[in-house]
Amino acid sequence: MNRVEAIELVKKYVKKKNLVKHMIATGACMKILAEKLDQDPNRWELAGILHDIDYEETWEKPELHGIKSVEMLKEMGFNDEEILNAILAHCEKKERETLMEKAIYAVDPTTGFIVACALMHPSKSLDGLDLDFMKRRFKEKRFAAGASREQMKSCETLGLSLDEFLTLCLEGMKSVKKELGL
Repeated sequence: MNRVEAIELVKKYVKKKNLVKHMIATGACMKILAEKLDQDPNRWELAGILHDIDYEETWEKPELHGIKSVEMLKEMGFNDEEILNAILAHCEKKERETLMEKAIYAVDPTTGFIVACALMHPSKSLDGLDLDFMKRRFKEKRFAAGASREQMKSCETLGLSLDEFLTLCLEGMKSVKKELGL
């Protein structure tokens, strides 16, 4: 499966545009992290794009989130165990062991946090954002309260400081800013 096929598949199962954008953003962050960590950027991007494919089906049943995604993908013949395990790990259905699993767990809330920063920034865009602005917002507990700071700080298990991680994720999201509308 390639990026275009993954996005087409996501759009088949996910009708909420903001959720599709979240998945594209997660893919972009995962890709740039893979490049930084000498991993396969295409596979990491796929993990990010596909990670919430079951969300509209499981949002009222969080105990099935991730598990249903893996079932759906396997039924379609997708059997990349590393990606499937990363999908399970992002929603705590599996212990985080590999770099990919640790990365997707940290990235998941980060994309929403960065979108919130962009919308609050005077420029209303990713281009206007910088690390200093994001760090100030990060300290505000009520800002983007749904974005777990602890989960984001787990980037340290990748050997990355929070500053480096946020900078990389912002750079990744800027690479798909037209798709994100930011």
